[in-house]
Formats: sequence, structure tokens, C-alpha cells
Amino acid sequence: MKLTAVVHQLKKARVRAQSEVQRIDAALSALGSLNVNGSQRGRHTLSAAARRKISLAQKKRWAKQKRKS
Repeated sequence: MKLTAVVHQLKKARVRAQSEVQRIDAALSALGSLNVNGSQRGRHTLSAAARRKISLAQKKRWAKQKRKS
């Protein structure tokens, strides 16, 4: 096989690979913009009351564990 034929085949393979990467990027972009489980995107803040309730519940769990050991 001549060197020019090899180069030509490699260029064709590169074009196919670039096309495939573009399709994958498009699919990832589409999937990345979906809101899969219906939750809000990004972080949300908890109220002070909710944080206090969570904190007290965790402290209660820690105390229960401490009593067992």
C-alpha cells in the first residue's frame, strides 16, 4: 500500500471520528439540560428552622449510638 493511500485512509477515519464526537457532544448536551428527577437544578437553601430540625435529629441519632456503645 502506498503512503498516500494510508494518509488518505487516516484522514477519512479522522473525519468519521470527529463526526462521532460531535454526535456524542450533542447527545451529552441534550441530556445535560434535562431535569431528570424533577428536582431543582443547583443548590437550594434551607430555612433556619429546617436546619435546626435536621441538626437536632442528627444529635439525637448520635446520642442513641453513644448509649449503645
